[in-house]
Amino acid sequence: MTQTPQASALDQLPGDLMMWILIVSELLVFGAGLLAFMAVRISDPSGFALAQDQLHRSAAGANTVVLVTSGYFAARAVAYANAGRITATRWALLGAGALGVVFLAIKFTEFAEKAALGIRPETHPFYTFYYLLTGFHAAHVIAGLVIFALLAVRPTPRNTQVGAAFWHMVDLVWVLLFPIIYLLR
Repeated sequence: MTQTPQASALDQLPGDLMMWILIVSELLVFGAGLLAFMAVRISDPSGFALAQDQLHRSAAGANTVVLVTSGYFAARAVAYANAGRITATRWALLGAGALGVVFLAIKFTEFAEKAALGIRPETHPFYTFYYLLTGFHAAHVIAGLVIFALLAVRPTPRNTQVGAAFWHMVDLVWVLLFPIIYLLR
């Protein structure tokens, strides 16, 4: 009698194992950055609070809504791809990507305003972390836009699921960055 192999937890992951390895490693990198940010903030809470007051919380809040909504479109793209609705998949990917571009436009406007005020990474440790963490996140948004563009060409269910998983990681990171950098004192 032959035994059938039992499914492992890894077999239950949607998408591709390598994407999950990338996602976990990226979450660890962002987590380490946020822990370092919070550790340095302890050494200068008033300086961090003054620097934080220079940020646009409303723009960051709007960006949170934009990015979470784009995640909704990415999830819809997966559902459409699984149902074989290629045109709807492409439109959902376009919607997610368009909102990603809106996110970047708001973020780069914020960066430009800081630069115009002479606020640079070396201005204060708060800004070192601000530029590093939000800039690294913006690079991930750009990577997600490239993924969406590639998916729009050939949106298979598996590939769309893998791309959406990456995008949801980008969403999750922002949902962590937003309160820690913009709101918490």
